[in-house]
Amino acid sequence: MPRLFTGIEIPPAIGEALALLRGGLPGARWTEPDSYHLTLRFIGDIDERMADEVADRLSRVRRPAFSVALEGLGSFGSRRPHAIVARATVPPALGELQAELERIMQRIGLPPETRKFMPHVTLARLRGTSAEEVAEYLSLRGGFTTAAFPVDRFVLFSSRNQTGGGPYLVEDAYPLAPLEIG
Repeated sequence: MPRLFTGIEIPPAIGEALALLRGGLPGARWTEPDSYHLTLRFIGDIDERMADEVADRLSRVRRPAFSVALEGLGSFGSRRPHAIVARATVPPALGELQAELERIMQRIGLPPETRKFMPHVTLARLRGTSAEEVAEYLSLRGGFTTAAFPVDRFVLFSSRNQTGGGPYLVEDAYPLAPLEIG
């Protein structure tokens, strides 16, 4: 039974910049750079028949390519922080792609995603890290930004059912239409 999700790959140069943010935070389990991604829609553990249906429906998506940038760091969990993330910009095309994927998953019978879409790259998962330690880490690195990078495809990832996810495997890739310049 595969555990699946859709996402956007992070270019190697951006991954290298993110990797430089590793360290200096007690209780952090840092994400490996080759696992950096922006999740579009978590699908979960499904059977092979449903996985085939998901892949077929994703192959029908027709959306334009776009660019996205990472702008600032943050954390999830206020009183008990559980993750350090790099936040992504939300150009309209990204929001529209994510919304379409959500509609597709619901049409084929998967439950709706209950969390608001907040595009990000998870840098670390935290255990026993205080809010003060997170605030100090973010105050030193929170101004992190990247140049916009092109997104010309989204992918179907699989992962093992384990704490922290990863390693992630690209099961299939779905191209986005080239941007028309005119």
